[in-house]
Amino acid sequence: MKRVCIVGASGKLGQYMVQHALDRGYEVVGVCRQRSVGKLNRFRGRITVIAGTTNDRHVIGRAVSGCDAVFTVLVPMGVHQYASGTAQAVLDLAPRKARLIFSCGWHISMDGKDHYSRTFIAAVAVVGWLARLFRLFDISDQVEACRRIFASDTRWTVVRGSNLEEGESQGLPVWAPHIGDPILASNITRRTDFALFMVAAAENDSLVRQAPAIVGCQTPSAIRHGSFKRMRGQAS
Repeated sequence: MKRVCIVGASGKLGQYMVQHALDRGYEVVGVCRQRSVGKLNRFRGRITVIAGTTNDRHVIGRAVSGCDAVFTVLVPMGVHQYASGTAQAVLDLAPRKARLIFSCGWHISMDGKDHYSRTFIAAVAVVGWLARLFRLFDISDQVEACRRIFASDTRWTVVRGSNLEEGESQGLPVWAPHIGDPILASNITRRTDFALFMVAAAENDSLVRQAPAIVGCQTPSAIRHGSFKRMRGQAS
């Protein structure tokens, strides 16, 4: 792994991924909107920044050229297919052998075998309805983005994050293939560790075409159900 692209680099998760990638010695190309370029000033001289909307195929084509991995924050921003457009551009334009790592929330299900609480289902429905009402974002667009990823024959991984919090790293999160696994019950992960998992996933071929759901490794549920394989295969 030498050259990586981070699509959505200026956001909180994106900036953590930039730092983790630099810590591993990678050459980093970051993509963000023009108005957000200033958020990456602390990395000036250490990364290449390409400004533009992440669903712009010309922008993505330039950014992913020659990359060994592409990390994409799937943001369902607005109501104009921003997430699905971004995902499709990455799928189509990234080098064929590149590892493609995407982020999303727990509400995404790859195979329909996830088990959600009624509270979680209701919360997603309410948030989605309010967001569409005020034209802030469309959760269904992130669902569509992931549908396209799951149907792709590229070397993808979709990392499904729990609720997030700030704080110092607790280490690499633990994961399970389906929501409802007891190890995920705590439903909280440090944002920096979500980013750490994504960057680490690029070098873990056991996660190719998988949709791991993650939780912090120091959370009560992770400790209580501690017989697991973190990044080496399926959760127990």
